[in-house]
Amino acid sequence: MAINLVNVGKVIGNPQTRILNNINLTIADGEFVSFVGRSGSGKSTLLYLLSSLDIASEGFVEIDGMKVSDLKPDDLYQFRNLKMGFIFQFHYLLAELTALENILMPARKTNQMKQKEGYALDLLNQFGLKGKEKRLPRQLSGGEQQRVAIARALIMKPKYIFADEPTGALDSVNAKIVIDIMTRVNQEQGTTVIMVTHDAGFAQLARKQIHLVDGKIV
Repeated sequence: MAINLVNVGKVIGNPQTRILNNINLTIADGEFVSFVGRSGSGKSTLLYLLSSLDIASEGFVEIDGMKVSDLKPDDLYQFRNLKMGFIFQFHYLLAELTALENILMPARKTNQMKQKEGYALDLLNQFGLKGKEKRLPRQLSGGEQQRVAIARALIMKPKYIFADEPTGALDSVNAKIVIDIMTRVNQEQGTTVIMVTHDAGFAQLARKQIHLVDGKIV
């Protein structure tokens, strides 16, 4: 299976502004892909279309042989929760929950918190956060908060990871830690990783780079 985009376009607003134009793209299972381009080139919009967080104005997006536009809302929600992990520039942790509780949020939605707690603790250990499972987000550094967010994205062992500027708010040391984690997940678990980044060095770590200019792949 794979992700396929067929003649995909995206327009917004009134009067309309075109963001993406006639995108045809296939991403195979297990690939590590980076989207690069200047601000406004459409790379984040493309990521959101791939991940079903946004809907194409033209053409269609197909994931695992299913057209996203044909899925019922409940089925799409379940598919996202079980098959997809999301990492953004800001961590979006819940301030009142501990690091461990934040990681287990996707598992809570499917009543699997007890089954997933051991794996959550293992992720904390892998990411250098052992002993910090009971800390609230405000008690963690920015880099630690982002690692908790990545662990949350991985807790359901998703088939796909979608990352939108995951290192954009981090210093160089923590940025490298985050990229190393994503690379390891891709190589060791075969997780498909699709990442938007402005950092040319990090983009080159992906096996495939896709350059966007003015809403088109070049």
